[in-house]
Amino acid sequence: MSTICELELNNKEEIFEFNKVAKQSNGSVLFKSGDSVIMATVVCEYDNPVEEDFMPLTVQYIEKTYAAAKFAGGFIKREGKPNDFETLTSRIIDRSLRPLFPDGFIYPTTITVMVLSVQNDADLQVMALNAASAALYTSDLPINRSVCATRVGRIDGEFIVNPSLDQLENSTIDLFVAGTSTDLLMIEMKSNATQEMVETDVESFVKVHNVNDLNEDDLMSAITLASDVLNETNKIYEDSFALAKAPIQDVELVKHTISDELIKYVKDRYTLDIKEAIKSLAKKERAVELKEVAKLISKDEYAISNDISYEDIYKAVEIIKKDIVRDMIINEQVRADGRGVKEVRPITIETNILPSAHSSCLFTRGETQALVVATLGNSKDAQMYEVLTGTGTKTEKFMVHYNFPGFSVGEAKPIFGVSRRELGHGNLAKRALESSIDLDYSDTVRLVSEIFESNGSSSMATVCGGSIALKAAAVPISSLVAGIAMGGIFKDDKYQILTDIMGLEDHDGDMDFKVAGTTQGITALQMDIKLGGIDLAILKEALYQAKEGRVHILNLMEEASKTIVPSAALPLIEQFEIDPSKILAVIGKAGSVVKEIIEKFGVSVDLDKASGTVKLTGDNRQNIDDAAAHIKNISSNAKSFVKKETVDFTKLYNIDDIVDGKVLRITDFGAFIELKKGGEGLLHISKLSKRRVNKVEDILSLDQNIEVKVLKVTKDRIELANSSL
Repeated sequence: MSTICELELNNKEEIFEFNKVAKQSNGSVLFKSGDSVIMATVVCEYDNPVEEDFMPLTVQYIEKTYAAAKFAGGFIKREGKPNDFETLTSRIIDRSLRPLFPDGFIYPTTITVMVLSVQNDADLQVMALNAASAALYTSDLPINRSVCATRVGRIDGEFIVNPSLDQLENSTIDLFVAGTSTDLLMIEMKSNATQEMVETDVESFVKVHNVNDLNEDDLMSAITLASDVLNETNKIYEDSFALAKAPIQDVELVKHTISDELIKYVKDRYTLDIKEAIKSLAKKERAVELKEVAKLISKDEYAISNDISYEDIYKAVEIIKKDIVRDMIINEQVRADGRGVKEVRPITIETNILPSAHSSCLFTRGETQALVVATLGNSKDAQMYEVLTGTGTKTEKFMVHYNFPGFSVGEAKPIFGVSRRELGHGNLAKRALESSIDLDYSDTVRLVSEIFESNGSSSMATVCGGSIALKAAAVPISSLVAGIAMGGIFKDDKYQILTDIMGLEDHDGDMDFKVAGTTQGITALQMDIKLGGIDLAILKEALYQAKEGRVHILNLMEEASKTIVPSAALPLIEQFEIDPSKILAVIGKAGSVVKEIIEKFGVSVDLDKASGTVKLTGDNRQNIDDAAAHIKNISSNAKSFVKKETVDFTKLYNIDDIVDGKVLRITDFGAFIELKKGGEGLLHISKLSKRRVNKVEDILSLDQNIEVKVLKVTKDRIELANSSL
């Protein structure tokens, strides 16, 4: 028998129906809000525990195109591999729910979320996480906390909780926060660029690009608002779902513990060896040196006589290593590589090292290195995609593709397809950089980040290198953007915030967040917090410490940008405007004129019919200048094609009326005649003469006066014939 919970939250009705569908699962829910319906299921294999010490959780978010009453785009009409939005949403759900699982839970678990029906203004990421959490909370898994999500926007300086998609389009920020009634677990934020006309003088205005980077105080206000909403909503969920909650399965939580005696033995005799290994770990992510220490211990008489396995010895070494790293930071404010807690690793920036690329930047920070390459194209090069909540095909004109090969961390493994992690890191870098690009810039830009070396925050190296690459490619950006990874160690009543963390500190720390922005504020933030949460005062302190590091990096980037030498491969661009009514003359009949220009001058031509903007791209300045002069000449000599007012022909003309007119345009199939009473009509080539006419120009010429007869008339169309017929 199903259990139904009907709630009214944030001015929206929410209906959760438990155990109505997918009853073979450990937990399931059918979540409805408006016309949107989402199903979430949780399945756990209690009889198939893994041997490794990790939580085997898989999350799948799947959109069905029938949910919006449409077919899948492309040649194949069946849903295929997950699109980017599905993958990123799966990551959001995973990162928000994984902290709920208790230590020692080693049973394979799969959370599946399916969108079965969708309303155009639905926030599917918020709904998907709330549905997944509801299914997990009411299942028989040992989960006793509810998680939910909220989104915060900002319009006209006011924060808005759970804005509609239309409101989000006009919002200057997009903040997504997930957490329990007491703890924040996951935060993602980005700024959205806007434009405004600013008066500079009497009757003089200039268009200003706003990055809308958010200062630390305003961001904290938004996060605090979201935290209050999560607190209230989760309490309502937990109270409402109590009757649907299944009895908790009695399962063993397998703790991979090491004997205190072994830990003491290793600590007493090998602490110095482990400290030396830590110095090496500060330079790379692979723990080769730690393994060598463990091998050395395994040959001891103590290890052999007590039959202690290498695996247990290595775990003991790991435990001591973690304690040493944390104690150094908390008690001495010294890190494994000798840096202070606020110190950024040495940075080098080299630009345009690839002669055949449009632009490139090799950004190196410590042992993290990213080669970011920019490629420019026109609107035809944009990535086409579809969204379930929209109609038609959309285009993505700014792309960031992040690649993380095994050799970047010293692993001998081949390069396969794009992983979820690579997609997520590229998306983070895109969110950080996108608002800095001028909204009037119409070209397509693709940034590719090749991670050559990684020891902490390669995604933030991508942001820094990407911003320099954009500037080197002459893409109009309002300001440079830098990113930095922050960490934290919490022990008893002490804590220490770390700037520019490396892999060792990420692994052994308690907090990890990445923040990117300008000197003025934050353009993107990503934070994952372990269960137990973080005090908002500490978070605020961490954001301000991050600003210090970010500004330091931006100063270095500003200096490097002054010495940029443009790549010889960078396309030359000429942009100008002509009378929009003369664009058709530049295009020509069936595109004949513009095709001739492209072939004759070897340039790419982009035309905007609405604004009259002409954009020429090529690799030869003389050819571009000649093409521009040619187009301007065509425009100056062409007749304007002015759109006439809408005319109701039935009120002005009757069938068989004889009226005077003038030839306005000539085409292959006839002529358009401007009529004296108003409007224009088609005089088809077959109605010109009793004889066969091969070319309209044999009978008529532009601006010729002619007497015509009305053959057919409707409200918006009139057909004509030569009055002599």
